[in-house]
Amino acid sequence: MAKNSKIEWTETTWNPVTGCIKISSGCMNCYAERMANRLRKMGVKRYRNGFEVTLHEDMIDAPTKWKKSQVIFVNSMSDLFLPDIPFSFIEKIFKVMHTAHWHTYQVLTKRADRLLELNQELYLTPNIWMGVTVENNEYIHRIDCLRKTNAHVKFLSLEPLLGPIPNLNLDGIDWVIVGGESGPCARPIDSAWVVDIRDQCQEVGVPFFFKQWGGVNKKKAGRELEGRTWDGRPLFTPIGCHRGNLF
Repeated sequence: MAKNSKIEWTETTWNPVTGCIKISSGCMNCYAERMANRLRKMGVKRYRNGFEVTLHEDMIDAPTKWKKSQVIFVNSMSDLFLPDIPFSFIEKIFKVMHTAHWHTYQVLTKRADRLLELNQELYLTPNIWMGVTVENNEYIHRIDCLRKTNAHVKFLSLEPLLGPIPNLNLDGIDWVIVGGESGPCARPIDSAWVVDIRDQCQEVGVPFFFKQWGGVNKKKAGRELEGRTWDGRPLFTPIGCHRGNLF
């Protein structure tokens, strides 16, 4: 667990799975891969396999021990819907999210097709937010998969944003997060792409959250867009989630 997570749109991270397999262009400079390999070199036992997919049975029930309600990003160091992860393991994680119902969980995936495939098998309670990552226009089909699920809150992470995404279909979408890539090999983001997405969100009333410009020095680049920060969050706020402004 990482309390007081540095990820701007959450509070805590919970990683019953670590490691992943690259699937699309947004994975090229994966921050989780860099971190996992660094932790392996430091001798952290949980990362002894580096970025290979590893299931951590001992972490499954962790949220039940956290009595204070938290907004929890599930598997910040992996993807819960990897084909390598058995459904039985995924089911255990969802049961814990139901049991520790005082938390709000944010589950983000690039494997939107498997999410949709398992949709009817998963009990998506209101405290479980489902999201998909879409890095450019090539992967907007993930949004269609998400839209067909039974999730009560559906969100998009357009990060790292690698190109324009015009004509976003935001029907049924409750939240949009946008961010530029960060790290030593960060690819550039164009402010016009961000402004266009912000405007599309405002037009249909979807909360917009701008996480960062990114780059080699993301702290210096900051996260202001047109002179202000944009911290929109869903108006539907289950237990554990802080209320925020629409835009």
